[in-house]
Amino acid sequence: MDFELARLPALERYKLIIGLVIPRPIGWVSTWNDNGVANCAPFSFFNAISEDPPLCILSFNRRSDGAMKHTLKNIHRTGEYVVNLADESTANAMHVSSFEIPETESEFAKTGLTPAPAKMVKHPRIAEAAASLECKVERIIEFGPERELVIGEILLIHAREGIVDPETKRVSEENYRPVGRLFANRYCTTRQRFDLPGALPGPCATE
Repeated sequence: MDFELARLPALERYKLIIGLVIPRPIGWVSTWNDNGVANCAPFSFFNAISEDPPLCILSFNRRSDGAMKHTLKNIHRTGEYVVNLADESTANAMHVSSFEIPETESEFAKTGLTPAPAKMVKHPRIAEAAASLECKVERIIEFGPERELVIGEILLIHAREGIVDPETKRVSEENYRPVGRLFANRYCTTRQRFDLPGALPGPCATE
């Protein structure tokens, strides 16, 4: 079965892509708006793309009313943001924060999350998040009126106590239990983990 994407409506392309490219990491972005309201929203078109320089990428479309998403508006205004990483303990709050609400309301207040000061950017991190990446915009790439890619340089990583070994910088498989996005309202965990033969330490061809 073949699907020529140029012949499909955007919604059908979306369903195919998000249904097949799974699981996807979730970039849970927190910002202040220009009126001092704390905003946070999850995006699953997100990933880390480089360690030297340390970069991550986020992809934004428009809100259902056609307006620019509040998160993207705040990034445009300040050139900074925080990407938080959700785990099993914060999955429900992350999901609730995905619903569209007026710019005058805070997803932090709606979900019971706590805004905590970041160290190198002006926006808050989510205190309950497993880890937070403080970022500044490296570049923004526009793909027409409906899509923008934001590439950010990661300046600082804050991790919950016990997730990262301070000496080796290894992440604890026991203590870090992230969730990934599947499709619609479906998510997944990483409880089952395994090795494949022939794996070598360090960067590999699959990166």
